[in-house]
Amino acid sequence: MCTISKTFILNLIYMSTARNFRILVTLSFFLLTTVLIQAQTDKKAAELKKLETSLATAKAKVALNERQLTVSDSLITLGTQQIAESKTETKAIDAELKKLDKDNVTRQKSLTKLSASKDKDESSKARADLKALDVQYKSDSKALSNRLKDATKKLSKGNAYLTKGKANKKNAQDALKVSRNALKAAQAKYDAASASGENTSIKDKKKK
Repeated sequence: MCTISKTFILNLIYMSTARNFRILVTLSFFLLTTVLIQAQTDKKAAELKKLETSLATAKAKVALNERQLTVSDSLITLGTQQIAESKTETKAIDAELKKLDKDNVTRQKSLTKLSASKDKDESSKARADLKALDVQYKSDSKALSNRLKDATKKLSKGNAYLTKGKANKKNAQDALKVSRNALKAAQAKYDAASASGENTSIKDKKKK
């Protein structure tokens, strides 16, 4: 009787130990699986975050190249405008200078003739008018000369702006083409990683 009881008790102990061992193994398996899943999730989240940063950088580069292109177009517009204004101003100055010379010659002839008059008052006044005419002519000529210099400077600046704008535009267009391709690739990588992710919060974030 005692032998049976001992055997029964031993069996119970063995069964209890075996059951506890199975429970322990099962718990350990679930714990390990949870840790692995969490680690994988964290890894995917980190990868997605890295792709988000790359995407943001690519977008910023495209925006920068687009601004450079806009600035280049502005330089081209400004240069073209200044060249046109310079040409218009130069043409007007040439016309005014010709008129000034013509009027001066005509006035000189008239006053020179009067200066030879036998009437002393008339000849004296004509000589004084000739001197005044010469002073006025020189003053007007200097003013037109200064305007011509300004128009020439404007033409030089306009050509410089135009040349710089065209060169910068070419560089900006080339850079924009590269940055847009880079953005397209970065967007594709981000979309692929986001679509294949199992983290619900990441998916919700993408939807937003």
